Amino acid sequence: MNTKSITTPITKLCGIRYPILQGGMIWVSGSRLTAAVSNAGGLGVLGSGSMRPDALREEIQKTRSLTSNPFGVNIPISFKYTEEHIKTVCEQRIPVVITSAGSPKKYTETLHNAGCKVFHVVPTAMLARKCEDAGVNAVIAEGTEAGGHNGYEEITTMVLIPSVRDAVKIPVIAAGGIMDGRTMAAAFALGADAVQIGTRFAASEESDAHPSYKQAIIDAKEGDSLLLLKKLGPTRMIRTPFALKIKDKEDAGAGKEELVALLGEHKAREGASLGNIQEGILEAGQVISRINKIQSAGDIVAEIMNEFAIVCGKMHNI
Repeated sequence: MNTKSITTPITKLCGIRYPILQGGMIWVSGSRLTAAVSNAGGLGVLGSGSMRPDALREEIQKTRSLTSNPFGVNIPISFKYTEEHIKTVCEQRIPVVITSAGSPKKYTETLHNAGCKVFHVVPTAMLARKCEDAGVNAVIAEGTEAGGHNGYEEITTMVLIPSVRDAVKIPVIAAGGIMDGRTMAAAFALGADAVQIGTRFAASEESDAHPSYKQAIIDAKEGDSLLLLKKLGPTRMIRTPFALKIKDKEDAGAGKEELVALLGEHKAREGASLGNIQEGILEAGQVISRINKIQSAGDIVAEIMNEFAIVCGKMHNI
């Protein structure tokens, strides 16, 4: 396999060398990480869900000053600044816009009219079909192993990817539990055309995550990634003192109002950006138990692609 570039429907759509997308994580995926992944041959993605409109415009300009390669922007549809963010990415002609947490119909036509490719995050095959009907260019099928917000159905990547592949004709990007060449090869075997990786890039040198957050990822063991807040919106996070407070409340039967009161505001910012390990939320996927060092984004991409080539070669010889 030629690891200088790989051609898939997603590399063609995005104009990238490798079928690797970096997850657009709030408080983590800023211009430095986005540009670094794009410079390494993948698709870097700005996480706009933690940005005000002026901050997103600034981060787009910073990214363009750091890379001439394509990059994307992730926009949660339910975010308070969604309308402004959609206007910004259209004005800026962002090559790829990843939408999530809402109806794929709402902005796809507007984005297409501005020349943007649209990918939508889905937790089920049924929603993937709705995305295809809405005209999105590709779906990101995210299993429950993934960090951050998850689907209520809690479908694993192993089950989700082939189900989505069978359900749609548009390209499929696998997410959740993917962090190296082996898991990437497994995703391709299940029918994916690319992978999206979040948590491993959160622990990269260029990530905007607080050093304490990165170290928490490195230190985590098996079972330290918990799926909580199932009554509000399932969220996968690292086992911390505050995460255990949430778990205790849920185990005791707390309702939505009690959980909202416990959460207050900006807990993700406290954890990821400010490094408050005791009282913040540290969103991260189950792969935390397999990440044991902080690397540059470029080294991560190169390492993944080298291992991917080796694994695919072994599979070819079976």
